[in-house]
Amino acid sequence: MLTAPAGDGLARPLAYRWWRDAVIYQVYVRSFLDSTGDGIGDLAGVRAGLPYLKKLGVDGIWLSPFYPSPQHDHGYDVADYRDVDPVFGNLAEFDLLMTDVRRLGVKVLLDIVPNHCSSEHSWFREALAAEPGSEARARFHFADGRGPGGDEPPNNWHSMFGGPAWSRVTEPDGTPGQWYLHMFTSEQPDLNWRNAQVGAHFDQVLRFWLDRGVDGFRIDVAAGLFKHRDLPDSPDPAADARTRDSVNPLAWNQPEVHDVWRHWRSVCEEYTARDGRERLLVGEVSVPTAREHAQYVRPDELHQAFFFDLLGAPWNADAFHKVISEAMQDIAGTGSTITWVLNNHDQVRTVTRYGESGTEGSGLGAARARAAALLMLALPGAAYIYQGEELGLPEVVDLPDEVLTDPIFHRTGSRARIRDGCRVPLPWSGHASPFGFTSGAEGAKPWLPQPDWFAEHATDRALADTRSFWHLYRDGLQLRDSLPQLGEGTLRWLQSPPDVLAFVRGDGLVCAVNFGTAPVPAPVGGAPLLSSGPCPAGVLPGSTAAWWISDCTNP
Repeated sequence: MLTAPAGDGLARPLAYRWWRDAVIYQVYVRSFLDSTGDGIGDLAGVRAGLPYLKKLGVDGIWLSPFYPSPQHDHGYDVADYRDVDPVFGNLAEFDLLMTDVRRLGVKVLLDIVPNHCSSEHSWFREALAAEPGSEARARFHFADGRGPGGDEPPNNWHSMFGGPAWSRVTEPDGTPGQWYLHMFTSEQPDLNWRNAQVGAHFDQVLRFWLDRGVDGFRIDVAAGLFKHRDLPDSPDPAADARTRDSVNPLAWNQPEVHDVWRHWRSVCEEYTARDGRERLLVGEVSVPTAREHAQYVRPDELHQAFFFDLLGAPWNADAFHKVISEAMQDIAGTGSTITWVLNNHDQVRTVTRYGESGTEGSGLGAARARAAALLMLALPGAAYIYQGEELGLPEVVDLPDEVLTDPIFHRTGSRARIRDGCRVPLPWSGHASPFGFTSGAEGAKPWLPQPDWFAEHATDRALADTRSFWHLYRDGLQLRDSLPQLGEGTLRWLQSPPDVLAFVRGDGLVCAVNFGTAPVPAPVGGAPLLSSGPCPAGVLPGSTAAWWISDCTNP
């Protein structure tokens, strides 16, 4: 069997390497494509969109949660981990989807949510009906309150979505009772991973979906499963309240979590040993430093963990150089590959984030987003693309309060950092809402309203315009697939003008990005192989990225 060197220096079959430089497309199912006319995307819609994704050139898809759920947090409050919510279809429809992706050669990752479940999960309903100290409550974090009558929460922790991280229950006899922990909404009670039943349950969940043919899992809140045994007060509750980042060291990044990932890795390797198809674990790991991030992708733990530092970097050459260098030093050194992201379902869309003002994102924001995409695709490792980024969709920032569904808004009353604006259903065709998103009768409404200017970004228009974001992504993916210099490997930085970042991949593939606004001399001569905007020979315009094939020996 053909082999190729892995990052840890070991020779592995090529079949084992697919994830190391894969480009995965995140499908936010409820906003991708609606096949039933109810205004909510579904699994049949994903099936219908597969040819589009295959044409784009991605290696696989990551599906947001489609499990039975009351949808308090759009499926991240799971009531049953081994079924499909009727809103999205059923298990038979999921199996048809798996048949189609196999035929097309596309990988499938499922989103799994092990930190918390839904308050409607059978375990939590059982816990509410049980007595304090019972086995049913031991699966969660139940505790007595503080103060007179236990009227105050057990500690000062804050929810990631605003407000206290504790809610009080009414006991079966009708009296005020214990409190339970929820680091997100009150409808998402945190599971107690120190209880062996929790780990055993998720073993069954993993095997259920692996037996149905999935290629792996994106793991939600991968650093959060364990809490400090004593549940003490946070040392800086004010900081916890100011941010949705996982800053409380008592609630996140506990050392015991690594044993879970070692076990899950062994389960995946068991399936790989059967058929030679390596299953992937990619974690949502929010930790303070690249060095701590690297601990999650050691050879016997997660295969990958999203490197969010690139997403959070300001549009600045020095900032990008710093985060890329730290990742190459701390993460690639583990034998894993770095997993780059510029956006996801929790973030402001790239065009708007990089723009200066305007509901639809400025032209400068679009130029920077195109350049950032080309930069990401040139970096060593894997990359994840959030749906709609390939269309250059800006954030929808002016949704009226009455349509907002994000629990952050409803818990805080603030629109700061709410996520509805990046989740508006995709525009596929036409000049007016629903833009081909839903197959319902005329007048059918998507679950979030689409603005009129979505017409400019509709898929049919993007496919017809060779200058569109879609063609930039498609061309970049095709070149990434065909050029041996790209994908897995290392990079070498080049000397470059101020505000310009340039590096070499492999044998003479140069990527350069001008973070400024004024044109500068290109780091290499000649016409570029691919650029994010008009790029004359010998010139790198402002807010533009380009790839060159060159014999450049600039140290």
